[in-house]
Amino acid sequence: MNRLEKTRSLILCALFAALTAVLSQIAIPIQPVPVNLATFSVFVAGGVLGAKRGAISQAVYVLLGVIGLPVFASFSGGMGILLGPTGGYIVGYVAAAWLVGLLSARCHGKAYWFALSMAGGLALCYLLGTAWYMVVAHTGLVESLLLCVVPFLPGDAAKIAVAALLVPVLRKTLSKAGMAVSV
Repeated sequence: MNRLEKTRSLILCALFAALTAVLSQIAIPIQPVPVNLATFSVFVAGGVLGAKRGAISQAVYVLLGVIGLPVFASFSGGMGILLGPTGGYIVGYVAAAWLVGLLSARCHGKAYWFALSMAGGLALCYLLGTAWYMVVAHTGLVESLLLCVVPFLPGDAAKIAVAALLVPVLRKTLSKAGMAVSV
């Protein structure tokens, strides 16, 4: 990768970290986990940037929040958020973007395959987040799933549907602009 490609890659990772921060603020503040659009950004980051850069973009987002910048839902930040009940889901963004990117490399531009890769990434995010929630909140699996997963399924399905249609368009547009995508 030459210097120009590295610069473009860094810019794309930074843009997706910023997009996640912005979409985290578009939320419905229900308890214990707010509904927001952050996972939409995670899906698109993985689908467009690929496994490595998608994960890097989300790791940057998480690190910005850890150092105290108000990038998490409701303009919150700090290590306390990661150690709290939603921390596993936030860390799960990194893993989800990685898995979406890994699986998206085999999608051949087909929206339904992108949707399946995003569903896999979401399942991984749910797994990590729910496991952490159970530890922090001292709840059982069924209670945790009913609080932290089931209410989010319809919204996440809609985010996946839109993201799966958007990713092929973005990949094609960025490719035409000379921006390397999905490595």
